[in-house]
Amino acid sequence: MTVSKSEDTIIDSSVVTSFAKISTALFYAAASMLITVVNKSVLTSYGFPSFQFLAICQMFMTVIVLYLAKSLGKLKFPDINRNTFKDTFPMPLIYLGNIEFGLGGTKELSLPMFTMLRRFSILITMLGEYYLLNIRPKLSVKVAVGLMVSGAIIASSNDLGFNLDGYIYVLCSDFLTAANGVFTKKKLNSKKEMGKYGLMFYSSMFMIPPALLLMYFSGDLDKVYRYNYWLHLPFLIQIFVSSFMGFILNYSIMLCTQYNSALTTTIIGCLKNIFVTYFGMFIGGDYVYTLNNFIGINISVIGSLFYTYVTFRPSTRPAQIQSSNTVNV
Repeated sequence: MTVSKSEDTIIDSSVVTSFAKISTALFYAAASMLITVVNKSVLTSYGFPSFQFLAICQMFMTVIVLYLAKSLGKLKFPDINRNTFKDTFPMPLIYLGNIEFGLGGTKELSLPMFTMLRRFSILITMLGEYYLLNIRPKLSVKVAVGLMVSGAIIASSNDLGFNLDGYIYVLCSDFLTAANGVFTKKKLNSKKEMGKYGLMFYSSMFMIPPALLLMYFSGDLDKVYRYNYWLHLPFLIQIFVSSFMGFILNYSIMLCTQYNSALTTTIIGCLKNIFVTYFGMFIGGDYVYTLNNFIGINISVIGSLFYTYVTFRPSTRPAQIQSSNTVNV
């Protein structure tokens, strides 16, 4: 009995694909965890007055890094033309809104409550995949999503730190996160010549002008100008890290969505949220303990772990292919 070369190719391909899925998911989880903590520190601990300015810094960093990399020949994406905006739309608007509302929610809510309410993006993404990408989730995935969402509902049912603005910000961000994941997957499949780098670059570039206008008319520009910590080195370091991590997060989202599903990208934050949720009870100083909140957080975390298991457990398909395709010599 021996294994044919075609079987070896199938098995090797399966191993490489599994590694790509897991590594990109872990990369996204790590980037998401770090940027959430840094953003929370800048906006809450330092009392920075404008999450819109922080969003613009992240857009500028993405444009600058990708432009320099292309100029040095490290990566390729198409030059701008008359069809570029049409090829990327509606990604710029979705991404702008997602950053704005996401950072607004980070500023207004405690980290545990923020991460709990972000769970609703999971359900929205699953519905978006079903109706737009014709992807039907397995029963185990539905159970995991149900646990995460029900935990979030329990956790927020008697929130002593109730903040209506923060809730609205996060729920809007949930819809836009779901739209971002679904449309990113769709664009990467249909606009292959644009690629993930082109999609990142032009989405960020097209977002900067409306973001600047929004910041100007909201009065945030004057608040940023009058901010007192511009000569404080630790604050400047965190602003830079947040801006650079905005680029890293965008890149990790593109990779994770490319090698996994939009739903997986939305809720791979389960690995991140486990740490952010518990560390958030001590970071920022704005977490208010209640029994319902603590129970709901833990139910949601269990759902996150279960989803991680059912999504990334080893597949038995290569073994089945091997046994069915072995030949005598």
